[in-house]
Amino acid sequence: MLHCPKCGSIVKEEELYCVSCGVELPNDIHLRSINNKKFNKIWFIPIITIFITLLANNLFYNFLQNQSSQAIKHYELGAKSLEAGDYEAANMYFTLALKEKPNFNQGEVALEFIQKTSDITSLLEEANQELENNEFQTALTLISQAESSLTNFNGIATTDLVDEIVSFRDHVKIEQLKSILNQNPSVDELKVLLWEADAIKNNEATEITDTIRNQIVEFIFTEASKQLSENQFSDALFIVDDGLKYAPNSEKLQSLKTTIEKEKVSFEVTQQQRIQQAIDTAEEEREMNETDAIELTSIKLENDDHGNLVVKGEVTSVATIPISSIQVEYSLLTKDTEFLSNSVYVYPDTLYPNENGKFEFTHYDIGKDVKKFDVKVSKITWYTNY
Repeated sequence: MLHCPKCGSIVKEEELYCVSCGVELPNDIHLRSINNKKFNKIWFIPIITIFITLLANNLFYNFLQNQSSQAIKHYELGAKSLEAGDYEAANMYFTLALKEKPNFNQGEVALEFIQKTSDITSLLEEANQELENNEFQTALTLISQAESSLTNFNGIATTDLVDEIVSFRDHVKIEQLKSILNQNPSVDELKVLLWEADAIKNNEATEITDTIRNQIVEFIFTEASKQLSENQFSDALFIVDDGLKYAPNSEKLQSLKTTIEKEKVSFEVTQQQRIQQAIDTAEEEREMNETDAIELTSIKLENDDHGNLVVKGEVTSVATIPISSIQVEYSLLTKDTEFLSNSVYVYPDTLYPNENGKFEFTHYDIGKDVKKFDVKVSKITWYTNY
């Protein structure tokens, strides 16, 4: 195949001029068959272009890699500052990371988190102001807004901030509980408050929980004892069982429940026998005099924290066999005149020889100073277990 020695285009043997470039072709046919330098240069140009492009791409890739490396370095420094609580330094490092790599998603999220912390700080400060004004519900709403703003974030810094928010919310709830308790809530309100206090896991909340539970126990004990004294055994058991839902470990309520159950069985099955036993016991008491089975150790009056009148006492068993269902009947006197009479059961339900038992009854409907009353035990009754 023949070529133009000037441009390398294909030519024919009989042609005198190149149809492409117009140059005069050499008469020597062999000179037309040589693949000259011009022909090679035409194909070398795209090769050089490709090489330069690849080189440029490689340099640009290395540049981007260097930017990513610097961005990650700044991001890691920012993350350490954030964990240490230095938000100003963290903000600076995250900003530098984004300058190195504008589309650095982690850096954008980190800066957004720092902005959120600023907003959260403002919300918590506002909540604290509402707390000082006793606007507890408003304060809790603001705290919930602060916590919900962290939903899309995670990490150590987020966990620490959430813990701080939860701690502050618990503090607000405790102050709210104290405020409600100072208003002498009803027993139904106390039951609700008990669950709220028990849900808060700190020492102060535990103390409040114990206080509420004790108030519920005292109220339940008093109400159930009233029903028992009127032989309303089912109602008394219902009240005690309800109380045990809130104070399952209360020895006082468990003992009262045992007493009620025994009294119920005895009343339903051997009512006449129980009456006769009580008569016999009374006769034996008169005969035994100072060799009575139960000895009154102490009895006193006092006011509880809410101003209610409380009768407290202790007895000792001087019997030689176990005795149970010990009932103490007493009267409240004002200037030697009986104001009212009442009865209460001793706990634990069963006393063994030389064992002590206690009794306690709260009069919610009196609420007067103990100095205005005297208390006198009129009778003590019990059952023998053999």
